[in-house]
Amino acid sequence: MHKVLRFDDYTDEWFDFVVLNRRKDSPIKVHDYDIIEGPVADDRILQNITRYMEGKISREKFFEILRRDEELTHQICFCTSDSLLMIEPIDKDLNINYDVSEISELIIKQLIINFNIDEENAADIFYTSKTFSELSDKSTEFYKKSWQEIYEILKLEHIVEGQHITSILAQ
Repeated sequence: MHKVLRFDDYTDEWFDFVVLNRRKDSPIKVHDYDIIEGPVADDRILQNITRYMEGKISREKFFEILRRDEELTHQICFCTSDSLLMIEPIDKDLNINYDVSEISELIIKQLIINFNIDEENAADIFYTSKTFSELSDKSTEFYKKSWQEIYEILKLEHIVEGQHITSILAQ
């Protein structure tokens, strides 16, 4: 049986636990939980926790700032190697559409930056390319490549065809 700690909201208990885990002067392990689940303590929240720990703001002021500025986000922290064994791998093929759209966004942004073109032209260049066709074809396994590799393939595709990407825009 795994030892799990759950917080449903930004509560006093959550706050005390986060502060306890942020203290650098404790030489011992602060908790023995396998999994901790609850609201995220991101950089902005941690800045205010640090301000609290330094005595610059009160607990009440911390929660006032938190409720004014933050929307609740959620995280799960796997704290022990035993807890990681609970995670079942997801078949990569299930995420192909997500990977292709994420890769596509990054490549289009890079085209915009490198060739000083607008998003519509960048998207047109990419989505009409052989590279995109291969990326969309599951059997090529292009989706397993980094977006940078695929971007270089796209650039080479246009060089091989005797076209520079900027010359495509002139057509």
